[in-house]
Amino acid sequence: MTSTPKLLAGGNPQIAKGFGQAPVDAWIAAAPGWKSTTAGELDALITRLVPDVQKAVKWNSPLYGLDGKTWFLSFHAMTRYIKVALHNGVALTPPPPVGSKQPRIRYVHLHEGEAVETPQLVSWITQAAALPGEKM
Repeated sequence: MTSTPKLLAGGNPQIAKGFGQAPVDAWIAAAPGWKSTTAGELDALITRLVPDVQKAVKWNSPLYGLDGKTWFLSFHAMTRYIKVALHNGVALTPPPPVGSKQPRIRYVHLHEGEAVETPQLVSWITQAAALPGEKM
């Protein structure tokens, strides 16, 4: 019998650290309501755009990279949006709209009802995957 993951602040699922698709799928399945749907669409988009992507869940957030050691993107459920972190976001053209306390990270907030696959997000994901990732 499996237990339902605890939801942390903002409805972010508490998922054990793990590598591969299974922990990401567990995070997506445990996210409440529209956040689960949006996260699933985001995961599918990243997988389609970056066919060799490697995945993990660390710090209760799905991470995406190419070598299993560095990561170009992650996301986290907040109360009113999903916060997509582009780990080398300052190098993207144009930079994503939301700044961070971390100098290289930029964020995109996905709200309920917003399309995930937009030309701008496709461009940012593609650009981010081509840049060096962050060791986490």
